[in-house]
Amino acid sequence: MYSEFRSIDGIILIDKPYGLSSHETLQKVKGILKIKKMGHTGTLDPLATGMLPMCCGRATKFSQFLMNFKKRYRVIAKLGQKTSTSDSEGQIIHVRPITFTNLQLQKVLKSFHGKIKQIPSMYSAIKYHGHALYKYARQGIVISRKVRDAIIYELKVLGYSYKHKYLELDIICSKGTYIRTLIEDVGEKLNCGAHVISLRRLQVGNYTSFQMIDIKTLNKLVKYNINVLEHILLSVDNAISCFPEVNIVPNVIKNLQNGQKVKTHSGFINQFVRITEGINRRFIGIGKINNINELYSYRLII
Repeated sequence: MYSEFRSIDGIILIDKPYGLSSHETLQKVKGILKIKKMGHTGTLDPLATGMLPMCCGRATKFSQFLMNFKKRYRVIAKLGQKTSTSDSEGQIIHVRPITFTNLQLQKVLKSFHGKIKQIPSMYSAIKYHGHALYKYARQGIVISRKVRDAIIYELKVLGYSYKHKYLELDIICSKGTYIRTLIEDVGEKLNCGAHVISLRRLQVGNYTSFQMIDIKTLNKLVKYNINVLEHILLSVDNAISCFPEVNIVPNVIKNLQNGQKVKTHSGFINQFVRITEGINRRFIGIGKINNINELYSYRLII
C-alpha cells in the first residue's frame, strides 16, 4: 500500500459505481493511490455508472480536451411512466399506455439525430453557485435553466419489449448531452412517457470500456502491493492522440515557453495540434497553428 501522497502524471479511467457522486469517487481513488493532484472530467450523476476519466498531475492541464470529446452511453428506459426526476428514483407522476409501432419508434428516434435543444433536468449534476442542481431539487428548490445545444451522432435500439415496457438504447453524443432529458423527450414524442432506469457511460473519445478499472479492484490490487499504475496509467498525450502532430527541433522549445511563435510547414491551419520534439517525438504540449502557419503554445507540459 502507498503510505505517502505522490506526484503522478497521467490519466486513469475509473468505472464509477452506482450511488457515488463523481467528486466522491475522485476522493476515494485519490485516497487509495495517494496521488497529490487529481481531477475528474465529464461529471456523471450519482445514479449513473461507467467511465469517469481522472487526470493526475500535469495531465490536469489537458482535462478540458477530454470534456469536449464524444461520449457513448447505454441506457435502459421504462416506457409508459414519467417520473418527477426523469429516473427510477423519483415519484411516478404520469402513466400512459404504450401504443406506438416499431415504425413510429424508428421515426421518433431518427428525429433526435443531429443538433437538438435540451432543458437540463433539475436532477442533473450541473453546478449552480457551486452546488449540483440535484441538491437543490432534493430540497424542493427549482432553479431556472437555460436551453442548451447538444448533438446526437447515433441512437440505436439494442432491445425493447412492449410486455415489460422497456427500451434499451446505445447513444453516441456530444458533451453537454443530458441523457435523462433525452429519454423523457423521446417518451413524450412516443406519447407514452419514459424515464431512465439504468445509465452507463461506455466511452469517452477514443477511450473504451475495457480500459476502465473499478474502485474495488483498484483497492484490492493496491493492498496486495501490485504496481497497479503500471497497468492503468495512460500517458498524458494519450488523451489528445486524435490531434495532428507537429514535430519541432529542440532549440525552439524556449521560444514556445516564452510565448513566441514558431514557423512551421504543417498545413494544419487554425487547428489544435500535439507538439512533439526531436527524433524521439517527446510530447511537450498542445499548440495551435495560425493562418500564416505559425505555431504557438496553448498548454505545455514542460
